[in-house]
Amino acid sequence: MSGMRVIGIVLAVVGVVLLYFGITASDSLVDQASKTFTGRFTQQTMLYIILGIVLLVGGGLTALRRR
Repeated sequence: MSGMRVIGIVLAVVGVVLLYFGITASDSLVDQASKTFTGRFTQQTMLYIILGIVLLVGGGLTALRRR
C-alpha cells in the first residue's frame, strides 16, 4: 500500500470523526437554541461538519486515486 493511499485513508477517517462530532453537537441544547433564535447552528458545529465533509471527500479521493 502506498504512502498516499494511507494518508488518504487517515484523512477520510478523521473526516468521519469530525462529521460525527458535528452532527452530535447539532443535537445539543445550545445548538438547538441557537438554531431557534438565529436560524443556524453555532460556528463550531458548522466548522466540524464542513471540515468533516471536506476531509472525507478529499481523503477518499486521495485513497482511491491511481497513479
